[in-house]
Amino acid sequence: MTDVRKSFIEAGQSQLFQNWDSLSCKDQEKLLSNLEQISSKRSPARLLEDCQNAIKLSETNSSKDAGAEIQPLPSTSYESLIGNSDKENEYFQVGLEAIGKGEVAVILMAGGQGTRLGSSQPKGCYDIGLPSKKSLFQIQAEKLIRLQDMIKDNRVEIPWYIMTSGPTRAATEAYFQERDYFGLNKGQITFFNQGTLPAFDLSGEHFLMKDPVSLSQSPDGNGGLYRAIKDNKLNEDFEKRGVKHVYMYCVDNVLSRMADPVFIGFAIKHGFELATKAVRKRDAHEAVGLIATKNSKPCVIEYSEISHELAEAEDEEGLLKLRAGNIVNHYYLVDLLKRDLDQWCENMPYHIAKKKIPAYCSATGKYTKPTEPNGIKLEQFIFDVFDTVPLNKFGCLEVDRSKEFSPLKNGSGSRNDNPETSRLAYLNLGTSWLKDAGAIVKDGVLVEVSSKLSYAGENLSQFKGQVFEKNGIILEK
Repeated sequence: MTDVRKSFIEAGQSQLFQNWDSLSCKDQEKLLSNLEQISSKRSPARLLEDCQNAIKLSETNSSKDAGAEIQPLPSTSYESLIGNSDKENEYFQVGLEAIGKGEVAVILMAGGQGTRLGSSQPKGCYDIGLPSKKSLFQIQAEKLIRLQDMIKDNRVEIPWYIMTSGPTRAATEAYFQERDYFGLNKGQITFFNQGTLPAFDLSGEHFLMKDPVSLSQSPDGNGGLYRAIKDNKLNEDFEKRGVKHVYMYCVDNVLSRMADPVFIGFAIKHGFELATKAVRKRDAHEAVGLIATKNSKPCVIEYSEISHELAEAEDEEGLLKLRAGNIVNHYYLVDLLKRDLDQWCENMPYHIAKKKIPAYCSATGKYTKPTEPNGIKLEQFIFDVFDTVPLNKFGCLEVDRSKEFSPLKNGSGSRNDNPETSRLAYLNLGTSWLKDAGAIVKDGVLVEVSSKLSYAGENLSQFKGQVFEKNGIILEK
């Protein structure tokens, strides 16, 4: 423990120990133990260097790289499902075959809390107001159940890896346990935590303290998925289970197609090692990251990084050239994760976010609750590995937004991406499936179709000719 203290002091962090003599022996041990946990993963000197590099990266990005060549993905990497039902059916069969062989697993990123939604629970526990009162977690679990039921020849259990964070882990596990895992087998679900990173002052030269015995820390961003896969030895688990393909999504998308056979089949058919879904931009200036190429390498470009002219440029079909909106929904070939995961964890850049961070000062013994940003949180972005994948091994599948993407980001009554829009998107989709199956749904009526009953509109022929005249109806399996 003496070495731990020495490593922080040598890194210029003597301020952490200014009240050392006033701490009890027990608190001294707690402080050193907490610091040791942080430095065991990355030395304090390396963390400070990472922060300085992130500050420089932020300054570079803000000046915009005028020399970079930004282009849409080539047709060899990009395909649209909109108006392409033949390809959709072809990919579906390929993906379903892989699922039937037990080769597909799902990773859910569910580390966020529902604070912006006015909830103290993990976001996945949130009830968006459906007639059934089902939470996001339940909707997603039931999609897996339905997909498993669609495998006719053998009983398949699709492994579901759920990435939580320190604040959400216990509550998430308890939620699943109390509800008997929504009908799934407990053994097919694995909970694991994403990592955390210490916070810094605005100069990036000093760590901020949360209290006398610990540093202020925060989750390491969605890019922390890769280190979490490594630290929790998921690759070894994939190998043990025979998993070859991974579907990754975010908990807040109520329309996400769990272990999507179409997406899996698209990647398998084209031999892609990493693929991503995209939705078409609503308009030229929608504030969304764009999947494109930068100097002939796949990437995600922030909308603020491109000019108005480039944002509005159209192709020969009259569509926006840069239209592939990023929805953080990816496919990974497990062989890619085995080959490149260590390299990603070591070389991925960090990005800064200036935040108002409650802090403790060991020199004065006082706590501060700032009203202006006083510190830096570091985070990694999941798409920062895209440029390490050869363009011919990278794919992007454009999907219909109304069928696959309705994120829950903001509280009730906000302008968009709120519980009301998520609920409406879910009900509209299920109702459209019923109409396609030949049901008669009166104008203005919305029907909730359980995920256990239908995964993507199939299995509804029994409702042909049935009349639905009122809202609030729930069709269960």
